[in-house]
Amino acid sequence: MTLERVDKIYPGNVKAVDQFSLEVRDGEFVVLVGPSGCGKSTALRMVAGLEEITSGTIRIADRVVNDVPPKDRDVAMVFQNYALYPHMTVYENMAFGLKLRDVPKAEIGARIGEAARVLGLESLLDRRPKALSGGQRQRVAVGRAIVRKPAVFLFDEPLSNLDAKMRVQMRVEISRLHSRLKATMLYVTHDQVEAMTMGQRIVVMKDGVIQQVDDPLTLYDRPVNRFVAGFIGTPPMNFFEGHLRSRAGGLVFDGGPAIEIPVPVKWAMAIGGYIDRAITLGIRPEDIGSATAESAQTARIRGVVDVVEPMGAESYVHFRTGATTFVSRVDAHRRFVVGQLAQPAVLIEKSVYFDPVTEQRVS
Repeated sequence: MTLERVDKIYPGNVKAVDQFSLEVRDGEFVVLVGPSGCGKSTALRMVAGLEEITSGTIRIADRVVNDVPPKDRDVAMVFQNYALYPHMTVYENMAFGLKLRDVPKAEIGARIGEAARVLGLESLLDRRPKALSGGQRQRVAVGRAIVRKPAVFLFDEPLSNLDAKMRVQMRVEISRLHSRLKATMLYVTHDQVEAMTMGQRIVVMKDGVIQQVDDPLTLYDRPVNRFVAGFIGTPPMNFFEGHLRSRAGGLVFDGGPAIEIPVPVKWAMAIGGYIDRAITLGIRPEDIGSATAESAQTARIRGVVDVVEPMGAESYVHFRTGATTFVSRVDAHRRFVVGQLAQPAVLIEKSVYFDPVTEQRVS
């Protein structure tokens, strides 16, 4: 499936999707992620044919589908609200689309039986949606898509109506389903945890524009700009505003009296042009105050402990120094006292630098 320079402009010259280009390989699980209103659901609905494109080209299985009706695009969509018919049983909901296509009754039964086994719905086929839990309804919606055997599965924030525990369970089930079916899946979510745990590749969007397309680890380790760096990761990356200075021992990030971080030699050439200029330093929470950072003892930041959030195996420790705040992610057994002055170590080898004006990564 390919989208080439696809635009969506609404009345009033409101551009929801801007020059969207993406190639999804056969059998690939690709996730579109971004804040509300970034255009990710609009992009998905254009693939489904539920939104007309303003310009560009959409191909599914090498066929241009710009003017092809939704029912003829060979896609199946799973919606946020499940979209089940309340007066029909689970079996009837799953069979409905196949009946409209005049699929033989025996084949309908075989397809539903297979999907029900995969999704654990065999004992629920005679129930109506009102007798099902949220997770069961979502599995029925997925099953209705599976029985159609489409070229592409489209998921539009399918887990957002579930509670936290059920979301985790359904994430695993959908990932397992993809492994079994080897199907092409395009999945939309605003939840970066869903994106990171499910997607083989992730498309990060902002204001209708693709910011970066990469596998989860590359996206996390090598964000192309400040937006991606701050959006991906929990807690998000810390950003420090300061200036680059030249010292006898090399380059140093000067963020004030409490924040002076040596620049790794590997970044010296890339950011050397910023000497005595403003620059933004980015550091992941796990690279401040963690056991790895402490053992390296490469630099320290002074700050007062503001809030400690126990998370079970780890804790999020929030610090403040002057007008700057930052957070570290540490082992839960490390003790920090609110109001206490601390000097957590920084793993400078993991530091990232951004241009403060363009917000593009420069190291």
